[in-house]
Amino acid sequence: MLANLVIGAAIFGYAGWALYRFIKKSGKGKCAACAIENSCSGKACGPSGDINDK
Repeated sequence: MLANLVIGAAIFGYAGWALYRFIKKSGKGKCAACAIENSCSGKACGPSGDINDK
């Protein structure tokens, strides 16, 4: 019983932490979640082509 509570708390704790981190990153814009955020030149983290580029 105690093991189930510990495992459940760990799962829900991690899920809450991941949701919190996602919300914080989504407030910074599209490049916040990019793996190369610190070294990209701005538009490199976005899609390769925009609809209005023509």
